Amino acid sequence: MPGLSVTVRGSLNGQAPRCDHLDMVPAAEHGSPECGQCLALGLGWTRLLVCLTCGWVACSDDSPGGHARRHYEETDHPVVAELEPGKAWRWCYVHERTV
Repeated sequence: MPGLSVTVRGSLNGQAPRCDHLDMVPAAEHGSPECGQCLALGLGWTRLLVCLTCGWVACSDDSPGGHARRHYEETDHPVVAELEPGKAWRWCYVHERTV
């Protein structure tokens, strides 16, 4: 159609574009494998996530506290990873997708 300008952001195999937030995270060592806020409140958690910016460990969104998301909201640290050994799952809060 004349006058129509379309920007295409393609990537291999139809995958989402690479998340640049991964380039901004340092190699942070994580804290204790527990959610300190859940422990203080007497709550349990489903799984633990580690902030890749500062190493803070907190519970996931599917846990009663959702403390990892709260950490992102307070700090703007964009990417977390699952703390369980052998897991490669990472989540970018900015893009709201796995990376």
